[in-house]
Amino acid sequence: MNLTSLLILGALSAFGPLAIDFYLPGFPSMAQAFGTDEAHVQTTLSAYFLGLSLGQLIYGPVADRFGRRVPLLVGIVLFTLASLACGLAPSLPWLIGARFVQALGGCAGMVLARAIVTDKCDTVGAAKAFSQLMLVMGLAPILAPILGGFLVNTTGWRWIFFCLTLFSGLCLLAVALWLPESMPASRPRQPLSGALRRYLSLASDGQFVGNAMTAGVAMAGMFAYIAGSAFVIITLYGVPPEHFGWVFGTNAAGFVLVAQVNARLLPRFGPARILSRAILVHGVAGLLLLLVTLLHPAPLWPLLLPLFVYIASLGCIIPNASACAMNGQGHRAGSASALLGCLQFSIASFTSWLVGALANGTAVPMGVVIAVCAAGAGGVCLFTQARAKRLAQA
Repeated sequence: MNLTSLLILGALSAFGPLAIDFYLPGFPSMAQAFGTDEAHVQTTLSAYFLGLSLGQLIYGPVADRFGRRVPLLVGIVLFTLASLACGLAPSLPWLIGARFVQALGGCAGMVLARAIVTDKCDTVGAAKAFSQLMLVMGLAPILAPILGGFLVNTTGWRWIFFCLTLFSGLCLLAVALWLPESMPASRPRQPLSGALRRYLSLASDGQFVGNAMTAGVAMAGMFAYIAGSAFVIITLYGVPPEHFGWVFGTNAAGFVLVAQVNARLLPRFGPARILSRAILVHGVAGLLLLLVTLLHPAPLWPLLLPLFVYIASLGCIIPNASACAMNGQGHRAGSASALLGCLQFSIASFTSWLVGALANGTAVPMGVVIAVCAAGAGGVCLFTQARAKRLAQA
């Protein structure tokens, strides 16, 4: 794939994390503006996760029927209008509804970026492209909290959503000018009436489900970190809010760096082999993080070290597991990408809620959820790869 296409797809893939991380620093100001508390403002995050999960299931079959370009343009327009509605929200219920619609639009870029890569690349090429997308996509959690905090302190939280409106408008222009239809004209168009059948067929595909669950459970651990990190780092360890973005960004930088190393290793080792090694590192880091949260040492660095390794290892796990899941799904790439994304964000939304539900004034709930996700992803990955070897030898 050419550089222009990768940059555009990276920006589209960033819609999801950007719309999450960008507005996190605005929670206190939003709570004050609407006369409520931060716990109620967090429902806007839950609404966004719900929209991401459900919306992807719609775009998949539509993309397999009508191609990638038209649904993508429709989704970006919807995201743009909903972002503007968020910025103009007069009440919290309005904002919650607008965030849900915003997610319905934003998930188009996430689903169709994966489908477009699958249209253009084989398994190794797809894993490499997904890793390169992480370079662009990974800038969102690095820069978004920092820029969001700046906007909150200077122009107010509403400008976070106005900036998202501008960003999505530029993406709309880029897609219209430089991203052609990727679905081959010779490929049969899948009827919408067969959408449920395709999803059931994918759900019965052990290799697809195993690799999708590996990526989804691993990503769920990252969302548990997103949900709990502000409380742990700012409240428990006393890091000033204006410095939180740098801690958050350092972990995201590790994620991006490892994703680029992964891209260079792929031609030599292949996605499955790298995934099997990375998942072990991921699991060890998750267990060490749990141990640190249980001991609760006074300095912050014992917590940050395993947390950095945990997040960085996702730079190998997510692109390789996604590429393995999408392997051989060309005729139903849209539906496969949609189900993959739905699994990821459904599990992620549950773990985000779970961290809050288990809150007890310590870092332990975050540590427990992250460790369970690490162990779960490792178990699913190793089982899936062992099953693939048995089938290959049969």
